[in-house]
Amino acid sequence: MWKDHLLTAKQLSRGDVETVLDRAGEIAADPEAVRGRLDGRLLGLLFFEPSTRTKMSFETAAKRLGGGVVDMGSVESSSVKKGESLADTVRVIEGYADALVLRHPSQGAATMASEFVDVPIINAGDGAGHHPTQTLLDLYTIRETAGLDGLSIGIMGDLKYGRTVHSLAHALTNFDVHQHFVSPESLRLPRSVRYDLHQAGANVREHEDLSAVLPTLDVLYVTRIQRERFPDENEYHAIAGEYRIDADVLADAPEDLAIMHPLPRVDEIAPEVDETAHARYFEQAHNGVPVRMALLDLMLP
Repeated sequence: MWKDHLLTAKQLSRGDVETVLDRAGEIAADPEAVRGRLDGRLLGLLFFEPSTRTKMSFETAAKRLGGGVVDMGSVESSSVKKGESLADTVRVIEGYADALVLRHPSQGAATMASEFVDVPIINAGDGAGHHPTQTLLDLYTIRETAGLDGLSIGIMGDLKYGRTVHSLAHALTNFDVHQHFVSPESLRLPRSVRYDLHQAGANVREHEDLSAVLPTLDVLYVTRIQRERFPDENEYHAIAGEYRIDADVLADAPEDLAIMHPLPRVDEIAPEVDETAHARYFEQAHNGVPVRMALLDLMLP
């Protein structure tokens, strides 16, 4: 049950997604209606990797609902530095908070941690695995922009290591969409993800060249080439910057194309794109607050 722990996008049915997005829409329209909803509740933040948007939007969400946060802080300043296991860390912080938000560099870490606690755990990113709350705010942004059925969606960049990509691809199988994955050969979707999408009956195509599919897209979801996910620095430098969106690329784009990005970006979207009607990535980041407010509202009755 996803309301016990939200660990992967695979847990979410179409109905689950619509429940969260509908609630987020209600909150966005009237945030005062939920003021005080989490009065006296505390959210534990355990971030073993750097974060700006996810961490701050969860903290904002909790506080706008009337709750508070307890933050483990940096790994360097915590008992993790002394060798404390993840299992022990979550068991300790469970005693301080009503729910835990966990980001960890190891794939599957949130699932493992959920076996040791009774309070809800929300996966805020586990290595190259999943990032389900990012997926929900991505879907909210897509729905607000273009709806969620009958779309052609391009996902470009680091498809091998990108957890936001893996989560979004799985969640989109709940909807009537065509998914186009654009990447260099070395950063294609992992075989396991392709298999899962095939088993779910997803309409999927893979490309190395964006220009072949760009004119057909309703949404283009761009991801950065993640230096921190590469075991080989030389491989990173060989790929970085190869897939970039700028004004010249957009000359062939549909007028109503929405460009999204989970952020942070490096140079994969030129700053000039920010001033176009295509840019949705800052709005996308802002949508993290109502969506995460909706999640906390639904998971902490």
